[in-house]
Amino acid sequence: MTAASFRDLPAVHLLLAHERAADWMASHGRERVVAAIQQAVDDARDKLRAGLAPQLTQDALLDEAERRLHEAVRPHFQPVINATGTVLHTNLGRAPLAAEAVAAIVRTAKGYSNLEFDLKTGQRGLRHDHVEPLICRLTGAEAALVVNNNAAAVFLTLTELARGKRVAISRGELVEIGGSFRVSEVMRQSGATLVEVGTTNKTHEADYEAALEDGADMVLRVHTSNFRIVGFTSRPSLEALAELAHRYGALLVEDLGS
Repeated sequence: MTAASFRDLPAVHLLLAHERAADWMASHGRERVVAAIQQAVDDARDKLRAGLAPQLTQDALLDEAERRLHEAVRPHFQPVINATGTVLHTNLGRAPLAAEAVAAIVRTAKGYSNLEFDLKTGQRGLRHDHVEPLICRLTGAEAALVVNNNAAAVFLTLTELARGKRVAISRGELVEIGGSFRVSEVMRQSGATLVEVGTTNKTHEADYEAALEDGADMVLRVHTSNFRIVGFTSRPSLEALAELAHRYGALLVEDLGS
């Protein structure tokens, strides 16, 4: 590494004045082009500090800037081939949409729509109104709300129904699911107080009853995602928990998972 090597680095403003950079600005804008060129120069400078010998010509640096520019504008979502053997693969977007669904999305997204507009009243509507009747019809629920994932659903449920209250949950269900969502942390963020019952492998109806007798306001049953305990295990049925919670005037919430 020598001082002369650093002096050989072309200045950013000279690279920006090159006709190649002018062409990029016409299609990608000045800000993005400036960032790509600065990154190329910084990378060359870092290599010099490390004792390496990067190409310091204008063309070499512009080539590197062009590579970075193409990388920056490339769409994040890329088509892939699912060869994992898992048809509904969470990391690969789960289920591909049917052709009819894709066509409906494209048809609607190409123009304006009644996303949050009530066509009958001419007033502002709610985007949830489009899907809530469908969920209610499918499940028999009185009301429904669609959110991003199960962790969000559990968080909103606990925040609305159990803030400042005690929630009983089996120790075997205090799991961490994909995306680093921990049940204990979700509960803490919601303002609810965690009441652990049972053991890791066995939780009995009597364990929940003891918590309810001690003042628990809700029983929460959590889907354990990809985590499984096999062998010497036990947990009450949902029907048994429902009867128990109702007997004590407590709420019962089940995270059904995916």
